[in-house]
Order: sequence, then C-alpha cells, then structure tokens
Amino acid sequence: MTTNPTEDDLKVIAEQVWSSYLDLDGSSPLVPVPAEKHQADVTASVSVTGAWRGHVLVSCSDAASKNVAAALLGIEFDDVAEEDVADALGELANIIGGNVKSLLPEPSALSLPHVHVEGTQGRYPHVTEVCHLDGTWMDESVTVTVLESTTDLAGASA
Repeated sequence: MTTNPTEDDLKVIAEQVWSSYLDLDGSSPLVPVPAEKHQADVTASVSVTGAWRGHVLVSCSDAASKNVAAALLGIEFDDVAEEDVADALGELANIIGGNVKSLLPEPSALSLPHVHVEGTQGRYPHVTEVCHLDGTWMDESVTVTVLESTTDLAGASA
C-alpha cells in the first residue's frame, strides 16, 4: 500500500512554487478558493510511472496561463505567444510534478510535460483523484490535481 500526497501537501507545494517562481515580490500569491470558480482553458500534465502511477495536472484560465508565461519568462503579458504559454505551463507542471513525485514511493519517474487547450474531461481514463487544490492567482482560476492510475500496465484493474 502506498501513501498518496494529501491536499495539505499539494497546498504547501503550490505555495512554495508560486513564491519561488511566480510571485517573487510577494504581491500576488496563489489564493485557495472554492471549486465553483474553477476554469480550465489550458491544462499541462506530467505522468508519474514506477512504484506509483498517475498524473499531476495544472489547469487554468487563458489569462492565468499567459500570466504564468510572463512571470516565468520575464516578459510582458502582451508579448506572450502561444509557444510561451506551452513552455511555461509545461514547466510549471514539471516543477509541481517533481515536488509531488518526491512524496511518492521510489522508484518513480516523471514524464515530459504535455500541454493542451480545453478541459481535462475524458482525457485520463482509469484514474482516481487523490487530491486537488482550487485557487485563484491574479484573479484568475488555477487548479492543481493529482490523479492515481487504477490499472496496471497490462490494463487490468488494480
């Protein structure tokens, strides 16, 4: 039996990542909010394989994804291109995913990030939500979710 990350773990990780990478001056922290404010226009994900299998997703509004790109790349919001959003949101998922992976049993490996537009419904079959964090950043929706695979590599239910 493995120990899964908790919502408290995810909150600590997200707060550390935001303060280290996106809110350097302390003026725009990630603020936890109820789920009804959630908007997932763009999602970046990384997969974890090995002793624990699943996915770490970072979903947010279009505006939040551009704010992430502007903050991580040090460019103006109006100068953010689509490729910048993909690079930055993928890197954010990679950073958060690496922190989540550190809580999981070894050996585990992290995939390269995948970024796609639209919500995540139906894109991750055979998973169970382990924990999630809904929040806002700069008045825009951000959600971080950890999903555990419910099937083994041969496709049989675990």
